Amino acid sequence: MASTSSTPSPLSSTSASTSADKTLMDLESMKLRIKELEKQLSQGGTPASSSSSVISRSSVSLPSQSSEQLKSSLGGTFYVFQENRLFNQAQAVVRSVAHKNRVFGQSHWISSFVLFRDIIDMIEPHMRGPSNMVFGVQRAKVLSRTIKAQRAPQCPNKAPLMPQTLDIPPKHVCDILVDGYLRTIETLYRIVHIPAFRKEYEASWEADAEPNAGFMVQLKLILAIGATIYDFTFSMRTEATRWVHEAQAWLMSPAFKSKLGMRFLQNNILILLARELVDVGGELIWITAGAVVRSAVYMGLHKDPSQLRRDMSIFDAEMRRRIWNTILEISLQSSLVSGGPCFISMDDFDTQPPGNFDDTDLEATNPTPRPSDQYTQSSVAIALRQTLPARLAVVKFLNDLFSEGTYEETLRLDHELRSAYKDVRRKLQSHSTTTQSPTKPFELQAVDFVLHRYMASLHVPYFSASLQGATYAYSRKALVDSSLRLWSLAGTSRVVTSDPSFSYTEGDLQRLCRCGSGFFRAFAFQSASLLGVELRALHQEDSISDISIRPDLVGIVEDAADWYRNCIRGGETGIKGYLLLRILSAQIDALKRGVSQEEMPMILVKASERAGEECLPLLEELSGQCPKKFSADEDPFAEMNIQDPAGLAEDWDALMADVFDLGSGYSFDSFLS
Repeated sequence: MASTSSTPSPLSSTSASTSADKTLMDLESMKLRIKELEKQLSQGGTPASSSSSVISRSSVSLPSQSSEQLKSSLGGTFYVFQENRLFNQAQAVVRSVAHKNRVFGQSHWISSFVLFRDIIDMIEPHMRGPSNMVFGVQRAKVLSRTIKAQRAPQCPNKAPLMPQTLDIPPKHVCDILVDGYLRTIETLYRIVHIPAFRKEYEASWEADAEPNAGFMVQLKLILAIGATIYDFTFSMRTEATRWVHEAQAWLMSPAFKSKLGMRFLQNNILILLARELVDVGGELIWITAGAVVRSAVYMGLHKDPSQLRRDMSIFDAEMRRRIWNTILEISLQSSLVSGGPCFISMDDFDTQPPGNFDDTDLEATNPTPRPSDQYTQSSVAIALRQTLPARLAVVKFLNDLFSEGTYEETLRLDHELRSAYKDVRRKLQSHSTTTQSPTKPFELQAVDFVLHRYMASLHVPYFSASLQGATYAYSRKALVDSSLRLWSLAGTSRVVTSDPSFSYTEGDLQRLCRCGSGFFRAFAFQSASLLGVELRALHQEDSISDISIRPDLVGIVEDAADWYRNCIRGGETGIKGYLLLRILSAQIDALKRGVSQEEMPMILVKASERAGEECLPLLEELSGQCPKKFSADEDPFAEMNIQDPAGLAEDWDALMADVFDLGSGYSFDSFLS
C-alpha cells in the first residue's frame, strides 16, 4: 500500500490530454461537416426537417482526417490536424495546428513543423538531463535576457508622453536614416507625402523651432525603421527600441487617440512596421492591424473619395487612397504571417488604387495622373495592388474557417497568382529600362520577395506529403522554386570568383532581411530551411552526389547558417535558428556518408553543441561581457537547473526575441521548442 500511495497517478494528466485531443478533433470534424452542408445547400439541396439537417458521418463523403499529437519536453504538446484532400490517396496534408490555447491556419510557419519531426525525435532524449547542449541553451537564455534588458528603456512604464524632445542623433546621421526609410519601406507602403515630410523635417532643425509632437512621433518611427539598414550590425538598435517605446506610449494616450486624422493613421501604420522590424512586440501585429483597419473604416477610407465630399482636393483624395491601400497590404501581410484569417474581402471597400502620381505632382492645383507605363513614386504600390485579389484569395484559402481546401483550388489559385505576378513583373521591368526615374533594384527585389512568399505559402502544406509520393509533385517543385528565389533575394548566394579583391556588397533588401525582424527575416530563414529539407529528402531517395542531385541546392544550408550568425552579429538574440541549420547540415552530411540510423542521434547532438559554442561568444559580445571561465562560486549560470525539463521548457521559450516567442507569437524560428 505504501508503494502504491507514493507512486504519482498519471490519471489526471492523461485524462486532460485525451479530453483536449478529443475536443480539438471534434471541432475539426464539425468544420468539415458544416462545409459539406453549405456545399449541398449551394447546389440546391434543402434539409427536409431539423432532425434530418444533421447529417451522420457515414452519410457524408468527407476527406479522411486524423489528429496527430506531437510532444516535446521543450515545446509541450502540439495537435496537428491533417486531412486527405485527394480521395484514395495515403498522403495527408496539415490543415491546422493547435498549441496551448491557440489554433493556427496553414499560412503559419508551424504547418511545416512535421518536416523536422525526425530531428526532434532524435534530439529529444538528450534534452531530459544534463548535457553540454542543455547547458549551452541555458547560457544563451541568460545572455539573451541580459541583452534585451540592456536595450529596453530604463523606465518603459514612464516613457515620455511628449516626444517632441530632440533626443535623436545629429542631423547628418538622421539624414541617412530618413533616406534609408524613404528608399525602401516607403516605396512599398505609401504612408507620407515626401515633400511635405521633408519640409517639416528641415524646419524641426531650426534653432527656434517648436516641433509638433505628432510629427516627432512620426520622425522617430521613421528613424527607427531606417536604423535597421544603417550599418552591418544594426548599431542603433537600442536607440530604435527606445523611439518605438516612446511612440507607442504617446499613441496610447487618450489625448492623441481622440484626434482621428491622417497623421493618426500614418503614425499607427508606422508603428506597426517599426515594431515588427525593430522587434518590439512584433509578434502581435495581426491583432493591432485589425484596430487600424477599423479606425480607417470609421474615418471612411474604405469608401472612394469620389463617393464622399465633392469639394475634396485631389491631394487629400490621393492621400486617402494611398493610406487605405497600405492598410490593406499590412492587414493581408500580418494575416499571412500569423496564420489568422484576413477579415477583409474585396466587397468591403470600393476605394480605388492610388493614382500614378509623383509626390511633387500633387502639389499642383489640379494634377492629372501620369500614363500607366510611366514610372512614378507610386508605381510599386500600384503594382502590388494589382495582385491584391489573387493574394487575398490565397490567404483566405489557407486560413479561413470554411475554406474548401481542395487541391484543385490550390492549383487554380496558383495559376491566378502566377499570372498576376508575371504581369506586374513585366511592367516593373519595363520601367527599369527607362532613362528617367527607373525602377530601383530594391523595389524589384521586394516585389519579387513578397509575391514569391505567397506562392510558397500556398504549397507549404503539401510539402511533407509530396516527399512521400508523386500526388503533390507540382507543389514540391513550386515550393522549391519559390524558396530558391526567396533565398537568392535575401541571403548571400555563393559567388565563385578568382578575384581576391572581390567583396560582396549587401543590398538594402539583404540587410533588411538580416538586421530587421518579422516578415522578411522569418521567410528568408524558412526558405533556407525548406531547401535543406528538400536536399535531405533527395539524399534519402538516392545516394548519388550533391552535384548529380541538385547543384543549385548544394551549400545553401551552410550559407544560411553563416547568414544566421551574421543575424546574431546584427543583434538577434535567439540561437535556435542557427542550431537548426547546423543540425540539418550535419544530418545531410551524414546521409551523404551513409551513416547508420543508430549513429545519427549523437551526430546531431554534437552538431548542436558545436553550434552553441559558436554562438555564445557572439552573445557575450552583444551583452558587453568578455568570455571567461567561472568558478562554481562566481558562475552566474550556476543556478540553472539543467535537470528540470519543465523549467528548461520555460527557459527555452525565453531564449528567442519577442518576434520569435513561442509563447506569444509562434514565429517560425521557434519550432524546436
